[in-house]
Amino acid sequence: MIYGKQDIFGNINTMTLNIDEELFEKQLALWQDGMLIQDAFPMLSVDEREFIMTGLTPEIWDSMMHKEE
Repeated sequence: MIYGKQDIFGNINTMTLNIDEELFEKQLALWQDGMLIQDAFPMLSVDEREFIMTGLTPEIWDSMMHKEE
């Protein structure tokens, strides 16, 4: 499943998530209702969960961290 999300900079980014769309929607609702993201999406990686929360891909995080050096 490909999931797109607007990041904190206003850009739309996409990430392919290895999760059934129906299960994703169910787990997303749990997270939006207050469940911790790691509990709602234990089957996803840390990077995938971060993307759901912020819309930032690992590549964007890396480029942000290297700008500060």
